[in-house]
Amino acid sequence: MNDTPEKPTAAKKVPAKRTTTKAPAKKTAAKTPPATKATTKAVAKKTTAKAAAEKAPAKKAPARKPESRTALVRRARRINRELAELYPYAHPELDFTNSFELLVATVLSAQTTDMRVNQTTPRLFAVAPTPEDMAALPPEELEDLIRPTGFFRAKTKSLLGLSAALRDRFGGEVPGRLEDLVTLPGVGRKTANVVLGNAFGVPGITVDTHFGRLARRFGWTTQEDADKVEADVAAIFPKSEWTMLSHRVVFHGRRVCHSRKPACGACPIAPLCPSYGEGETDPEKARKLLKYELGGQPGQRLKPPADYPGQPAPPMAPPAAAS
Repeated sequence: MNDTPEKPTAAKKVPAKRTTTKAPAKKTAAKTPPATKATTKAVAKKTTAKAAAEKAPAKKAPARKPESRTALVRRARRINRELAELYPYAHPELDFTNSFELLVATVLSAQTTDMRVNQTTPRLFAVAPTPEDMAALPPEELEDLIRPTGFFRAKTKSLLGLSAALRDRFGGEVPGRLEDLVTLPGVGRKTANVVLGNAFGVPGITVDTHFGRLARRFGWTTQEDADKVEADVAAIFPKSEWTMLSHRVVFHGRRVCHSRKPACGACPIAPLCPSYGEGETDPEKARKLLKYELGGQPGQRLKPPADYPGQPAPPMAPPAAAS
């Protein structure tokens, strides 16, 4: 092994080492142009493809086959049957003992909950149980009695007007005809149908905010106007079903199919609903959205029907004593 003699030689051959170092560089330089061109071409191709994908409109889901009128009617009536099984105890959620109390309570229910109305009317009816009594109340006293329901000035005007009209034009009795009811101050078709269906046994469809929302979600109508919604739904269901259909749909809207976040994952009629997915679809999360008796909470009536499976609503707390 001639290690010692080779050391000076290695020291003298510095240029040779430089040549060796440059050789790979030359080799790399020689091969770089083709590699760069290929890489540039590939990158350019990917960039172009990505840009094209970003610019291209997203593929739309295949359009659903239009539902025939026959299929719509069958599906709608099946939904009604399913709701009847889900809410066999569906009922008007306003406390009343006669047609006058129901009429007044329905007028008061605008822009508030039935529970709040039910908590307010016992005190009101204790003071004014008849149209004659209510018409004779000073406006300020009536305003104070119904203040918890909100919009109490406008509602006071309506109640005084309809009470006077019942006294003067109908002998102190609530009429049992739609055309008569809608002539009373503060009474429209919705209120008239509530009174007719639940106090007189005359079928009617009650289109409140819940009913209108669900009718559109179920695909029964596309209308926003309450009268047009009523006409569309009336053409789908037999007249004998109108009143109970209204209760069932309103019950479902208040308990499951809420306005902002429907509990889709806990909805028994989800397979029949074309709007499934608008709300929470996770079953566990959806169950937490359920309200009233389905959510283990009190209902809206202080005196619910005997077959109601939930808890009665609590009475209104007495006003705090002035200090």
